[in-house]
Amino acid sequence: MGFARATTVIAAHLQRTPIPGAVLGQVLADGSRRTWSCGQRETGDDAPGMETDTWFDLASLTKVIFTTERILAHAAAGRIDLDAPLISVIPDLHQYHAGSWQRQVTFRDCLGHRTAYPAVEPIYTYGSDPATLRAFVLQRNWQPGPQVYSDINFILLGIALERLEGRTIHQMELAPGLSFAPPADQTAPTEACSWRGRVMRGEVHDENCYALQGSGHAGLFGTIDGVLDFASGLLDRHAAQDGHCALLLTPLRDTRGHGWELAHEGWHGGSAASARTIGHTGFTGTGLWLDLDRGCGWSLLTNRVHPSRHVETEILDLRRAVGEAILED
Repeated sequence: MGFARATTVIAAHLQRTPIPGAVLGQVLADGSRRTWSCGQRETGDDAPGMETDTWFDLASLTKVIFTTERILAHAAAGRIDLDAPLISVIPDLHQYHAGSWQRQVTFRDCLGHRTAYPAVEPIYTYGSDPATLRAFVLQRNWQPGPQVYSDINFILLGIALERLEGRTIHQMELAPGLSFAPPADQTAPTEACSWRGRVMRGEVHDENCYALQGSGHAGLFGTIDGVLDFASGLLDRHAAQDGHCALLLTPLRDTRGHGWELAHEGWHGGSAASARTIGHTGFTGTGLWLDLDRGCGWSLLTNRVHPSRHVETEILDLRRAVGEAILED
């Protein structure tokens, strides 16, 4: 497969866009892997080079690497029913409105983004106490809208995990190469945040996750090896035919399965991916894809929001081109 071609694509892209640097990794079903880095960790003439052991803010990869896996593990163990409403674990969800649509939302609805919640809301602007902000999410009279990809779905799943396990998200264990509090001096910085008044370096970029002090929709950091270890585990489970990956591939709505995006025309994973490919991206410039037919997983990690999200980096084009290069014969 075209790992070398993909590195050429990335190097050329970094030459003509503001993205400071990138790390690429590929893992195959036999466990073999390759990693590569390019560019700088941050802007500036004296900035350190990007390294393959650099930590990245994975942003919405949290949804699939952490939250989806943990919710599905609780379901497999019989602790929850995916088709039961969230109130089976969060009985106080919209508790003052017994007949509301929110009290009918199920775990599977949230995993598949088939709820009426809005895509995003500036929750961090409503207060600074994380307990109060959780209560705000649970009790707000959210106005129903069309089914869209929504952070609120996974914020609710994160609250459900905290109720199920009796601890905060930041107290939950993680595999090596994944962290909620990485070493700042080894982490690629993200945005110069106007709200917090500093460059985010080892602190979560997502404002809502920062204010909630841990959430199911963002907050996870990882190295390329930490992400590839996770991908390798999924490839192993697929090879063992334990049914987990079949569930991830099961459509819940249009292009969405359980947590993951399913391969479709024009998606971030590129046109070469087989129909049995799943993927997900993170706002900070990260992404992970697994082509289960080919037994191949790949991850592109960048900090494309450094120092600002308000610039054009052509990240969609880069992701597609990398996927197509990786999978070329």
